[in-house]
Amino acid sequence: MGDQLKHISKFMSLVLRHKPEEIGLQLDEQGWANVNELIARMNANGFDVNTGIINEVVVTNDKKRFAFNDDKTLVRASQGHSIGVDLNLQEMIPPDILYHGTTFKYLESILKNGLKSQSRQHVHLSETIETAKAVGGRHGKPVILLINARSMHEAGLKFYLSENKVWLADAVPAEYISQ
Repeated sequence: MGDQLKHISKFMSLVLRHKPEEIGLQLDEQGWANVNELIARMNANGFDVNTGIINEVVVTNDKKRFAFNDDKTLVRASQGHSIGVDLNLQEMIPPDILYHGTTFKYLESILKNGLKSQSRQHVHLSETIETAKAVGGRHGKPVILLINARSMHEAGLKFYLSENKVWLADAVPAEYISQ
């Protein structure tokens, strides 16, 4: 993704996941924004976007952060919201092991207190070590945690799978985490 598309993608993440009010954008209860309204609001705030560019950002985003509705009139972030939206996620049975990438500075706290969603709606987990390493590496040397998802699920804790294949949980208690 080119620098311009990356800049647009980051801004879309901000307004569709965290701060739609930054540009006066209205999201519905499921986090959907009208594509034409998004374009107009972004253009009024210094961007030069159109439906083709928004489509390119959605389609080419390597993490599949965004999704369109069936007729491409609405767009939303697939997960990672810090604002209250209902993504209509269906409870899923997870793989036996999932992974979480973090950095060493958070390790002691996580091993003691577990993983909490913090400002987001869910804890993000991945099926691959590579993805967890990339996520953890954004803020320093990555530390990969193994999550005993099977035991969590058997204990009645719920998992969801987002549209972009990120596993989500409300929290991960410390007893299900190993390094």
